[in-house]
Amino acid sequence: MSAFAPTASSGSAAPSEFELQRSELLREIALGMESVLQNINRLNRNLESIIAVGNEFGSVEALWSHFENFMDADETQQQTDEKEEEEDTQAAENEETVTEDN
Repeated sequence: MSAFAPTASSGSAAPSEFELQRSELLREIALGMESVLQNINRLNRNLESIIAVGNEFGSVEALWSHFENFMDADETQQQTDEKEEEEDTQAAENEETVTEDN
């Protein structure tokens, strides 16, 4: 016999105070669980819509990422060219200094 199964009272047909309170608490728990389930379903729908909106921006993000990589590569090339020019200038100045000293 289950711990929650109703038991027969000593000859009375009316439920005991314990059984009345237990059934009321079980009803409240069932209503609370139903409310939790509804709220979880609502949260799930909201998260799905947020993800859908985020996925719509995937192509835009890829385009900007490509643009950023292109601009970064161009800027890196310019910096490399500038460093090479500075090194050439310094090397030429060093050669002039060595030549003048001799």
